[in-house]
Amino acid sequence: MTRKRILTETEIDEFVEKQANDEAAWGKPVRVRKTKGASISIPPELATRAAFLAKLHRRSNVEEWLMRVIQERIELEEAAFAGAKQELTSRAG
Repeated sequence: MTRKRILTETEIDEFVEKQANDEAAWGKPVRVRKTKGASISIPPELATRAAFLAKLHRRSNVEEWLMRVIQERIELEEAAFAGAKQELTSRAG
């Protein structure tokens, strides 16, 4: 079993720069569209609790506080998922 050598950041940069002007090295352009924002509603009791905690954290805007909380939770979940995926991959290998 042979292992692939991991390239350094400098090696990757050099590789990309060499291919930058070589049209044959590039595939078709990828088009990405921004998704529409989502609106969610929460029960009034939960909104009241969130507003209290936002004030406790000295945030004048409950939406700003909720965005930060949601973002932190998503990052935790993504990290947990990546860790679990890596663990499964290492067990299989």
